[in-house]
Amino acid sequence: MSADLESILRPVDNPMPPFPAKHVTIASGEEMVIRQVTRDEIPDILPHVAPLIYVERDFYDVVAARVYSELLSYYRYRIQDAYVLVAQIDGELCAVVNGRMATPEVGMSLHTLAMRRGLRIGAHAFAAKMEYHMDIMGQQEVLIVAESPIGFRRWMIEYNLEKRFDVPHELGGVPSWALTKELFDRARATLVVGRRPVPEELLEKAHAAILPPSDPPTPPEDLLAATRSQYDSTGTALILQRWRQEGKV
Repeated sequence: MSADLESILRPVDNPMPPFPAKHVTIASGEEMVIRQVTRDEIPDILPHVAPLIYVERDFYDVVAARVYSELLSYYRYRIQDAYVLVAQIDGELCAVVNGRMATPEVGMSLHTLAMRRGLRIGAHAFAAKMEYHMDIMGQQEVLIVAESPIGFRRWMIEYNLEKRFDVPHELGGVPSWALTKELFDRARATLVVGRRPVPEELLEKAHAAILPPSDPPTPPEDLLAATRSQYDSTGTALILQRWRQEGKV
């Protein structure tokens, strides 16, 4: 491909301030570092996202497929004004969150992908993302959608988001919800936690390597266990899938 054509295909990023890393003490007592990653680190993240494409539970398959595409687009310069944050415990990758600056005043939340469950890691990473938009970039609102019931509870309900149903979101054109600066300030005391600066030894360990998740979500042994995310009370679709795998159909 000629250099001239690449200059046309590649978007020109607008200046964005860096996200200042912070650390959070999670429910287990462990210290989690949330930091921004560079394009050069994306290939270290992709192998840990790819297996989640096959996990149907809680719509991990949809979210992981989209996150993989967004990370790859960021790495290959095919998305404009984007950023990626990661949450790590002793280097272990625990969450990936990303978004972009739609306009100087409006942010676009893309995804929050938690790779360790039960400790509000995803919620802490999402809060850091909103902190980046509101406090660091100085934006007035962030457009948000959810792909799972858990996401809806965590974002729409916990933050009491406003409807922006006249604005289609970039993730498929579905109606948007908005976190405004006023709503963020109301939620700050209870939902936004963490401290800065990050102790040097914690930050060095996070930068040294992005280690694999120790207990990532995995596909269920029995496909019927995924029906909760499919809203299929009879499990018909998954029964047929299992029969095909067993050669009965």
